[in-house]
Amino acid sequence: MNTLILGGNGFIGSHLVDKLLADGHTVRVFDKYKEYFRRPIPEVEYCFGDFGNRGLLSDALADIDVVFHLISTTLPKTSNDDPVFDVQSNIIESLFLMEKCVACQIKKIVFISSGGTIYGESKILPVTEDGPKNPVCSYGITKLMIEKYLFLFGHLYGLRSAIIRPSNPYGPRQNPKSIQGVIPVFLGKVKAGEPIEIWGDGEIVRDYIYIEDLVDGIYRAALLEASYAIFNIGSGVGYSINEILRIIREVVGLETKVTYTEKRSLDVPKIYLDISGAKEELSWEPVTLLADGIKKTWDFIETLRR
Repeated sequence: MNTLILGGNGFIGSHLVDKLLADGHTVRVFDKYKEYFRRPIPEVEYCFGDFGNRGLLSDALADIDVVFHLISTTLPKTSNDDPVFDVQSNIIESLFLMEKCVACQIKKIVFISSGGTIYGESKILPVTEDGPKNPVCSYGITKLMIEKYLFLFGHLYGLRSAIIRPSNPYGPRQNPKSIQGVIPVFLGKVKAGEPIEIWGDGEIVRDYIYIEDLVDGIYRAALLEASYAIFNIGSGVGYSINEILRIIREVVGLETKVTYTEKRSLDVPKIYLDISGAKEELSWEPVTLLADGIKKTWDFIETLRR
């Protein structure tokens, strides 16, 4: 199939490129930037532009069968700073994308939503796809709205879609100097000999999924014949930040100073995902143990310059 990956030069997108190429599909990438950790791949067609550049985006959709929508112009941490920008740059432009997909007779959109911010604080864990959704940041609200519009476009125009709600992905080619990604950021601090800063007391619980396991789930969802489907893709297990730190110390064999600061209002105390839907409908399950995934991530970070 002919595929277009919006945001294909990012962390998740770059691994999805590898998966699609390995399985013999043609790949076109639309992104604002080049890949950070490797050079362009000869087999990939690259289109560079902003998600809001509708002319370039329209050109990129030509002759495409499946679109993977990975673009988000905000992060959970920053989205509340300017909700209007969040809506304009994500929801409005995603609506334009859907309209063009209908016009171009695109077979399917696979949308990468959020397995944490969508749900907010949940009283029942692990949280299922049909559980309550009470996002406490604009990022989660916009993801949820895009999901709803995908359903609407399927109802009105027959546009097929699959929605992936990933837990916290980690692995090689995730930037350790970013403001997002507990595992690579902690490992980057360890390598640099810098203190690790933890918001709150370190007891918030999250679900972590190794990048190759996540991409396998995304790929299987793309091949599913259903007209509209939503899947949690995670490990199904919750780990506190302090537990992650302990495993990192065991894997790396190094100590580092830790400082605890005031907790953030956008951090729900505990969330991890029920992944039974993906197991049943996609015949998918994660295969990478957390310690093994952290070791692979550390091996990658050790290859980087300070």
